[in-house]
Amino acid sequence: MNSAWALLRLASPQLPIGGYSYSQGLELAVEQGLVDSPDSAQRWIADQLLLNLARFEAPLLLAHCEAAAAGDWTRLQDLAAQQRASRESRELRLESRQMGYSLEQLLAGLPELDEASRALFAALPEPGLAVAWALAARTWRIAPQDALAAWLWGWLENQLAVLMKTLPLGQQAAQRLTSALLPRLEQAQRLASALPAEHWGGAAFGLALASMAHERQYSRLFRS
Repeated sequence: MNSAWALLRLASPQLPIGGYSYSQGLELAVEQGLVDSPDSAQRWIADQLLLNLARFEAPLLLAHCEAAAAGDWTRLQDLAAQQRASRESRELRLESRQMGYSLEQLLAGLPELDEASRALFAALPEPGLAVAWALAARTWRIAPQDALAAWLWGWLENQLAVLMKTLPLGQQAAQRLTSALLPRLEQAQRLASALPAEHWGGAAFGLALASMAHERQYSRLFRS
């Protein structure tokens, strides 16, 4: 079977885990005028990629995928606990929990999920998206680096979808932004892959503040 099918399946916006429901604070940035044009959107997303995702979220996700591929269940449980504890706002924790739960439910209904993965899900008090993503990659035989690439692509695609709903940004403009941001996506993956665990960490204060303020935004389209 063509291995690309599994990768496309994991990265697809049709994966029924609700990713389209979340903006990762971008809706609040638009509301406050921090993002009001393609140029400011490009800066916001590039900063997110290189100052937040590449320094913590992406290397942590990659470690999840490597542990799942190796069947290192103790390591995977430790990483899942670290990911759960790292959520900086109520919104971000609920986002990870809901998407992780949805992906767990999807995988649980598939015959290809192995018993070891089912046992790991049962042992976790609150499976987040990172551990569920890693077990999906294991189930569908997707290499850890490819699983990370799929996750980064899905994140970028969702950010652009948010912009098309909150800014006067058309599909062609979104594609131009994609072209401008793909080198940053590649850079984020390289940085995340080379970062030792003792240097994981970011200080994305703007994102945390945007997420907390978004909880109280009067009118909104997205859950985070």
